[in-house]
Amino acid sequence: MADSSFPDGVPSDSLEAAKNASNTEKLTDQVMQNPQVLAALQERLDNVSHTPSSYIETHLDFFPLSSLPKAVKRRINALKQLQVKCAHIEAKFYEEVHDLERKRREFVTGDVEPTDAESEWHSENEEEDRLAGDMKTKAVIAEKEAAAAEEPSPKGIPEFWFTIFRNVDMLSELVQEYDEPILKHLQDIKVKFSDPGQPMSFVLEFHFEPNDYFTNSVLTKTYKMKSEPDKADPFSFEGPEIVDCDGCTIDWKKGKNVTVKTIKKKQKHKGRGTVRTITKQVPNDSFFNFFSPLRASGDGESLDEDSEFTLASDFEIGHFFRERIVPRAVLYFTGEAIEDDDNFEEGEEGEEEELEGDEEAEDDDDAEINPKKEPSQPSECKQQ
Repeated sequence: MADSSFPDGVPSDSLEAAKNASNTEKLTDQVMQNPQVLAALQERLDNVSHTPSSYIETHLDFFPLSSLPKAVKRRINALKQLQVKCAHIEAKFYEEVHDLERKRREFVTGDVEPTDAESEWHSENEEEDRLAGDMKTKAVIAEKEAAAAEEPSPKGIPEFWFTIFRNVDMLSELVQEYDEPILKHLQDIKVKFSDPGQPMSFVLEFHFEPNDYFTNSVLTKTYKMKSEPDKADPFSFEGPEIVDCDGCTIDWKKGKNVTVKTIKKKQKHKGRGTVRTITKQVPNDSFFNFFSPLRASGDGESLDEDSEFTLASDFEIGHFFRERIVPRAVLYFTGEAIEDDDNFEEGEEGEEEELEGDEEAEDDDDAEINPKKEPSQPSECKQQ
């Protein structure tokens, strides 16, 4: 009786499908008329909408990236192309910033004069300009009055850079007591940027007045940089990085080389039993080892862990000189910049790890300073 409503020749599976559809429609009507069932379904839908990540994870489990439609994969590949282009544009941006910093230095030193367009600046507050002019006039009058008083006045700012070394923990940790008299002769630290068209680098120039320790007037440290995305992993690019550094030869005067020390050591002859005392020179802790750095391995051989740590620390110090110490020198002299840096220190108190080096105490006990004589060289530091 149930089959009489369908024409002859209709397959039995089609009849079954029609019955299922009819039953589903009836079940849907019953659900829509039951408030409790509707509330349960709504709660389930809300939970799904509030946890999109779980849906995505489930979706990806069933539909991996390789199974996505061609059109979607093409769009993802296009986004990756854009990301690579973005990395290269960012690299170019850092190169241009490097050029601007070099140009700023040229204006400050007077090596290059700005054009009329470069020197044009419109003030938004004429009253401020007027007050600035009044302050300048008062400053000139004050200077004249001070000169008339004929009070003794030191030249410049005595021990300016030496004070900065003492104020900054990163630098003071490198300075030994016997380095201090030398650093008092440090007159200036300059950053010199590479010329246009040359490999990206910067040079730290330490200018010294004539002293009793070495004949160089300038000690240099060159940091070589790279500003390009890694071909194997372009998405990891985060800006220019230091990749190597060169120091210079310090022409120490006789008996003044603080980077070495002479030790006495007793040796006993195995056959005759006689004892003799020999002397030899060994490296000595000193800030001036800064100008004899480790070199990054360029022959494919990897550095050991200690050497990698030393080299990374050297790069960090060079970056700190370039980015903070030199541009804000007066604030590190007064201590204001140090207070700013303290506000952004990472880590928590008590999380310190002591690093101990291997030292020969018996050699140190017999040590005495007696460095070898080194020949006199031209005043400027030679590249190593």
